[in-house]
Amino acid sequence: MKRIFTYIMALFCCLPLIADEGMWIPKTLSGTSFQKMQDLGLLMTFEELYDEDNLSLKDAIVQLSIGCTGVTVSKDGLFFTNHHCGYGAIQKLSSVDHDYLRDGFVSHSFEEELPAEGMWIRYLIRSEDCTNIILEGINEKMSEGDRIKAINEKIDALEKELSKQNPGSDIEINAYYANNKFFVNTYKKFSDIRLVFAPPSSIGKFGAESDNWMWPRQTGDFSVFRIYANQDNEPAAYSPDNIPYNPPYVAPISLDGYENGSFAMIMGFPGSTNRYLSSWGVESRMNSQNKPRIEMRGAKQEIWMKAMKESDEIRIKYSSKYMGSSNYWKNSIGMNLGIEKSKVIPRKEVLEARFKGWLTSNPKMNTKYGEVLPLLKNGYTELNDYIKPMIYIQEMISGVEVIQFGSILNRFSDPATSEDFFDNNLANRFKDYESTLDEKVLAKLLEVVKENVPADILPDIYKTIDKKYKGNYEKYAADVFKKSFVPYPEKLKAAMSDKNFKKKLEKDPAFILSSSFIKTGSNLGTKAREIRNGISRGERLFMQGLMEMNPTQDYASDANFTLRLTYGTVGGYKPYDGTWYEHYTTPKGIFEKYVENDFEFHVQPEILAMFKKGDFGQYADKDGVMHVCFLSNNDITGGNSGSPIFDSKGRVIGLAFDGNWEAMSGDIAFKPDVQRTINVDIRYVLYIIEKWGKAQRLIDELTIQ
Repeated sequence: MKRIFTYIMALFCCLPLIADEGMWIPKTLSGTSFQKMQDLGLLMTFEELYDEDNLSLKDAIVQLSIGCTGVTVSKDGLFFTNHHCGYGAIQKLSSVDHDYLRDGFVSHSFEEELPAEGMWIRYLIRSEDCTNIILEGINEKMSEGDRIKAINEKIDALEKELSKQNPGSDIEINAYYANNKFFVNTYKKFSDIRLVFAPPSSIGKFGAESDNWMWPRQTGDFSVFRIYANQDNEPAAYSPDNIPYNPPYVAPISLDGYENGSFAMIMGFPGSTNRYLSSWGVESRMNSQNKPRIEMRGAKQEIWMKAMKESDEIRIKYSSKYMGSSNYWKNSIGMNLGIEKSKVIPRKEVLEARFKGWLTSNPKMNTKYGEVLPLLKNGYTELNDYIKPMIYIQEMISGVEVIQFGSILNRFSDPATSEDFFDNNLANRFKDYESTLDEKVLAKLLEVVKENVPADILPDIYKTIDKKYKGNYEKYAADVFKKSFVPYPEKLKAAMSDKNFKKKLEKDPAFILSSSFIKTGSNLGTKAREIRNGISRGERLFMQGLMEMNPTQDYASDANFTLRLTYGTVGGYKPYDGTWYEHYTTPKGIFEKYVENDFEFHVQPEILAMFKKGDFGQYADKDGVMHVCFLSNNDITGGNSGSPIFDSKGRVIGLAFDGNWEAMSGDIAFKPDVQRTINVDIRYVLYIIEKWGKAQRLIDELTIQ
């Protein structure tokens, strides 16, 4: 369940809405917005897009457990998503002997498909407004903390009641419009998912971090999985007796391609946008959240990358972790640059001045919303004193793995269950862990935290480091890893089976380190939560007030990992003066970027030879050249990765996988002139499956038009 109160409040874009802005809730799509879609070229009826009582395009869209989207493309449960979405599953299945990250993976039969342990997908069945039920008895006289508590209790109770009434369904109640509206979303969930096809990283991750968020792009960012069900075609846990799922709706695939200005539509599950944040909230995001995150992750990633380049074993262990860390790190860098370049804060201030003027001229509205702007200004001003050090502490906890181990062990109590606890909570983490590398990260991040967190907030462990180790972080880290049993699986398992484990754990240096940071983080979090209640009230009333101030304007609710639709067109853009970016790329760009044996830009000789041959067949565009990636001005964010991009007839023409660098502030303020979605062309996907993978059986499953 997504709680109604989130760490980052909803944000606002001051620009007037245009056709390609907005992540719209399909069920509530207004007639005006749908007319805009038709004006841009849509040839489908609304019922063909979204219908809860009959099959429609929405029934092909799947949400992945890893926070991505996919699309069902065959009657045997095949679905496409991004390579970076499948990366964790591919990594788990890889080893030095079977390096599916480097070499790719191709199954030539159902029997060869590999279980993706822990992955699940789900389909949205229906979405129903339950606002009146949730807000019944809730009033503005309640404190915001009491309001949030009461609403969460009602959500829990209603979810449990509906789950009993709908056995086998996934029931989730989500908040929209800054906690002013609530919907019950009902899903059908499948947990037997198997890896079918993955390109080598030289295709699926071509350009790696250097090209991340960049255009032009030549990344074949796709992977292929299959849903399995029991003999009755119903969801079931993994079993060798399960069979490929037969979905009721399959998205067709188009080989017709697109032109500049072609209609383009995306359906998926975007994670989080912040379009309604105040100027004070934007400033807080930049300086108190993004900057600490950039510094901490940058330091950690530099250590990881050096080790990954030196060892294939470490590369396999840390590739997925590195990708997850660096993606948001680079996003934070780009967001700060974009906010400054686009003058987002001054634009927010203009909106706030308009809002204040509206209140001044309307005494009734001033009585209702007069507290909003002071709540936001004062709340964020006070919050910044706690948020900035808290981000440093949180990044320390998430960045140093031995601290995470200590946190997990704090939940362990019964030595008789040690084996089960270890297998369920720690085994997979140790599979992808290197203690010597973690030791280096610990020493470096301790130093970064010390330099940036006020002395009166620093965890108590720093007193020990200063007194016993003279502030030498490398010496302290070495001692922790020398004397602790926590970072070594065999030593840890032996210790956990001891009846005196708790006493031993309390004296272990790694656990003492972990406890010190977690205690500090918890204290900061408690103080921040108290302040956030006021901000939450301000954001909720601000959203409500904006809709009253502009009653004829369509507002798209911020993303919250629920199904959304965004529409626009294919097209290039002008990133800066004197430059124009074309709306598609070709294999020519791969040759231009190729660097032999480079970690990011190397491509195997046989693949280059395949491109050079130019036998693109039915996957070529009208001019005989194959497109690799293309641009559209759809409005997406994280969570949309793997989303299908459809043409005017509802046929898949590509998979969305990234945004562009010039619009990294787009989650906060949409930039229509330059904001673009980067998509891998579906024809390139099929070309790689057929020509490189020799997997004609997969091509034969598809409905290709």
